[in-house]
Amino acid sequence: MPAAASAGLPVEPAQVVQSFPHDTGAFTEGLLIRDGWLYESTGYEGQSFIRRKELATGRTVQSIQIPPALFGEGIVDWGNRLYSFVWHGERGFVWDLKSLKQTDSWHYTGEGWAMTQDGKHIIMSDGTPVLRFLQPGSMKVVRRLTVTAEGKPVSQLNELEYVHGEILANIWQTRYIARIDPKDGQVKGWIDIGALWDQVGVTDPGAVPNGIAYDKQTDRLYVTGKDWPALFEIKLPSQR
Repeated sequence: MPAAASAGLPVEPAQVVQSFPHDTGAFTEGLLIRDGWLYESTGYEGQSFIRRKELATGRTVQSIQIPPALFGEGIVDWGNRLYSFVWHGERGFVWDLKSLKQTDSWHYTGEGWAMTQDGKHIIMSDGTPVLRFLQPGSMKVVRRLTVTAEGKPVSQLNELEYVHGEILANIWQTRYIARIDPKDGQVKGWIDIGALWDQVGVTDPGAVPNGIAYDKQTDRLYVTGKDWPALFEIKLPSQR
C-alpha cells in the first residue's frame, strides 16, 4: 500500500475486460483517448514522442518528437489542441490535435508529471501531494488541491485521468491508482492493478504502472505501464 494508505479505505482489484498490444519500447508518461484514437507520450531524453495510435492494434499512425534534450511527460487534450510538458525545464508545448504540429508553447514552475482535464480546467501533477488547476489557454494556476488519504498527504501522484467526477492518479512505483475527490482532495479508495503488473512479467525496475485513459464515448477505462507489452481495459469501480 502507499505510505499514506489506510485499511479504512476500500481497495478494489482491477478486473480485466480485455487486453491489447502495447509497444514495449514506449516509456509511457501520458495516455488519453480522443475520437477513438489513443494518444501516448513517452519519456527519456532523445526518446520522447507524442504518438497517435490505433487502440486495438497499438499501431502508430502519427508521431512527433519533442526536442531531444528534453524528457517528455504528460499530455492533455483541450478543444482542437494537445498540451504537453516536460519533467525538468519548465517548458510546455501546444500541438494541433490532428496534424501534431506545434502551434505554441507555455511555461510552468517546478516539475511536470502528468495532466488531465475536467471540462473546465487542466489539472497537473508534479510529484508532490498538490495538484494544480490551470486555466486553459493562459495555463495560469487558478487553484491548488492537496491530496490526502485518511488525513495524510499522498505524494508521487503521477499519470492522471478524470473519470465520473473523480481524479484517478497512478501512485508512482506502486500498484495503486488513487480515486481522488476533486472537491476536497480526499482519496476515496484505491484501485489495485498489481495482478496486471504480475501478468505482463516485466523485470525492469523502471517499468512501473503508469498510464490511465478513459474513453468518454464508450465509457471504458484503460491502463498500462512503462514499457509494458499490453494495454488493459478494466472495469470502472462504479461498474461493480
